[in-house]
Amino acid sequence: MKPLNVLVFPGGTEIGLEINRALRECKEVRLFSAGQTISNHAPFVYRHHFELPSIHEAGWIAALNQILEVEQIEFIFPAYDDIILALASHAEQINARIVTSPLETCRLCRSKLKTYQSLAELLPVPRIFERIKDVEQYPVFVKPDIGQGSQGAVLVHTEAQLGSLIDDYAAAEKRLLVMEYLPGAEYTVDCFSHRSQGLLYASGRERVRTKSGISMASRAVSDSIFQEYAHIISQHISLYGAWFFQLKQDVSGQFRLLEVAPRIAGTMALNRVKGVNFPLLSLYEAMNLPLKIMTHSIDVEIDRALINRYRHNYSFDVLYIDFDDMLIVKDVVNLDAIRLVYQCINQGKRVILLTRHHGDLLATLRRFHLSSVFDEIIHVETNQQKADFIREERAIFVDDSFRERELVSQQCGIPTFDSSMIEMLFDDKV
Repeated sequence: MKPLNVLVFPGGTEIGLEINRALRECKEVRLFSAGQTISNHAPFVYRHHFELPSIHEAGWIAALNQILEVEQIEFIFPAYDDIILALASHAEQINARIVTSPLETCRLCRSKLKTYQSLAELLPVPRIFERIKDVEQYPVFVKPDIGQGSQGAVLVHTEAQLGSLIDDYAAAEKRLLVMEYLPGAEYTVDCFSHRSQGLLYASGRERVRTKSGISMASRAVSDSIFQEYAHIISQHISLYGAWFFQLKQDVSGQFRLLEVAPRIAGTMALNRVKGVNFPLLSLYEAMNLPLKIMTHSIDVEIDRALINRYRHNYSFDVLYIDFDDMLIVKDVVNLDAIRLVYQCINQGKRVILLTRHHGDLLATLRRFHLSSVFDEIIHVETNQQKADFIREERAIFVDDSFRERELVSQQCGIPTFDSSMIEMLFDDKV
């Protein structure tokens, strides 16, 4: 089939970035992104990124529909909790299909209290204290009824602290949930449901380390109770495509439900690498295509950290790159350097190997399977300067030697880079 035009909104959240990672290499999809005019990561990974008003401002639907029409967008992936509900609530006014569960499910899951009330007779949920005097023991856990990413979640140790928080939320006209403290381990269960085939997948993972509500380290955990809870939830709530629920163990080890969310989770990557591409499957589910899920049995852990991407104002047509201690480091191919080489090839830039390699250069290139990679190979003699062989003005020079870089910079006036600098040049936009 022809590729589907898919808009991720907003593209710069951790959810949006996981959707990007899952779909960027899929032949079935062309990716687009949209979001507010605020600093975010989307422009660094989406080649087609558009700015939109906040969903709380007038005219946001019209602005969105204009993008959908011009770019012929067929599907929208909501990538933030408030936007899930906003898109689902206005689905009839939006000229693309929303990849999510039914509106009533989105409304239910947006409120933790309503979720608990809906499932309390079916699953263990945290005890909620309606009044301060109902609290029998501190600490208690406090969080907003409508929230995400652990925003506003606080462990409260005293009655005075609790009273102050309740007053603050009352003044802001927001509902605060005062809950029993659950001291045990926390788990997420990643699930996939098909509107015709039912629950097709449920797999638990422990949230080993979290930061701002995001699971930074996670490992797969097998427990039949995860499957049991998933079946109960999916039979009681209409969930389409990817969804997840979170559990935490109480003092006795019982799993209690924290929330249900009808969306992609950023750390679903742990299951993606096992064969479950939740965003792609969710697109297929939205078209009501029959599906099968296949995974491998390899034990996998995930650990996440910040990644660097850069915006710069220099464009070039030719890459001059050194061989020894640059393309080949410690007798293996430098994967970052070869990535830059092939990125330039993909972009139609010339790649010229400029080297003083001692020995049989062609034999060494063949050894590392690099003999046909370059547009030109320049083998520099000991008494020659590399700077003398650089002809183009719109070029860059990549070499491990400071002396070589200094001479090229002075004589040719072009930017020079060593191996620690080239990550600035990587282009991850799709």
